[in-house]
Amino acid sequence: MARRKRGGLRINGWLVIDKPQGMTSTHVVNVVKRLTHARKAGHGGTLDPLATGILPIALGEATKTVAYVMDAPKRYRFTMRFGEARDTDDAEGQVIATSEHRPEDAEILAALPAFTGTIMQRPPIFAAVKVGGERAYDLARRGETVELEPRPVRIDAFQLVERPSPDTAVFEVTCGKGAYVRALARDLGETLGCLAHIEELRRLAVGPFDLEIAISLSALEQIVEDETLPQVLTPVATALAGIPALAVTEPQALRMRSGRTIRIAPALLPEAADTGDTVRVMQGGELVALARLEGVELSPVRVFHPR
Repeated sequence: MARRKRGGLRINGWLVIDKPQGMTSTHVVNVVKRLTHARKAGHGGTLDPLATGILPIALGEATKTVAYVMDAPKRYRFTMRFGEARDTDDAEGQVIATSEHRPEDAEILAALPAFTGTIMQRPPIFAAVKVGGERAYDLARRGETVELEPRPVRIDAFQLVERPSPDTAVFEVTCGKGAYVRALARDLGETLGCLAHIEELRRLAVGPFDLEIAISLSALEQIVEDETLPQVLTPVATALAGIPALAVTEPQALRMRSGRTIRIAPALLPEAADTGDTVRVMQGGELVALARLEGVELSPVRVFHPR
């Protein structure tokens, strides 16, 4: 499974953690590194401390594929509380405005179509967006005025799931990179004239990773103790499932891992790949490289060394 290296074990793959409430994503990464003794680790998309759910953790060679997970669609389930706007746009912030209005279901359903597709969204002031070289949340915590420009984000689906009370509603949303669920709740509350913030937030999926394969940190601790970590590791290539795959021979794999271009018989080229595209190069079930296709030639962009 792993080989001892200076600074930690060489472990390659993805761990899908069900993040508990109250922890930052960086804290989770540090806990995973401590438990597994992995030499290298990173996460595939930040979750706020308030949020729970899917936090993919990349170990070893999987860290080379983090950008593809960051770009993947994400699915959330969240509870909005009507009647209060908060400075963080979630339950951890200070109340900055209130409203007595409570929307009916019909009002909510009528408003949702305006929040789907490509929309312009202003990030929360307590966000990791940089302003003049500093994180917006650092400026906001110091009490400084934060001005963030709206930017285009993609919202693939925004659905009302249930209405537990007049003060709350539960939604599910599927969105693209850079979309803030807190901002969706804020803007929907403003549109409905009732003001709102997120009370609970749970991430259900990130690209190919979902709750079916997620484990808790306490479960991970037991798994490491039982020496069964390989059973819960997801292969590095899982993060690249949306990229056309191309099988090569062992000699071709060796050449590619040494940084050399190889030639591919035209009949073996993936139908879904065109010149200029990136393809996922595989050999014997192992990920060899991400490579750029130019005619019948493959040039490595990022190579992987599984062992």
